[in-house]
Amino acid sequence: MPAKKEALPGTLKRSPRKAQKTYEETLASAHQTYKGDEERAHRTAFAAVKHSFEKVGDHWEPKDHQGPSDPHAVKGGASAARGGKTYGGVDVLGHTKDELYERARALGVRGRSSMSKTELAEAIARKQD
Repeated sequence: MPAKKEALPGTLKRSPRKAQKTYEETLASAHQTYKGDEERAHRTAFAAVKHSFEKVGDHWEPKDHQGPSDPHAVKGGASAARGGKTYGGVDVLGHTKDELYERARALGVRGRSSMSKTELAEAIARKQD
């Protein structure tokens, strides 16, 4: 019996159909794998989305290159599940500091000129929430 269809998170409702499909299919599989662990199933589905998409404002856009978006995601598997720093869907590894600086400028992030690359990513993530 197929799992009931769940409502998509708001950021995915405003995203390309491919991102929505990635989330839905991964979530369905994760429900089978992690029976009873709803939070883990949703984290797994978002991790799949973040492999190909980056959160920009209130939606997800395709990344130029597929792959992990931050050092935490590079670990993968059980080591990633133990925690670590993530950047709210901002592709830290796929952008230069200058590119993140320009995004921060466009979002009106204060103090951006003295921020490191990871601090810029954190600030962008906070502004997008």
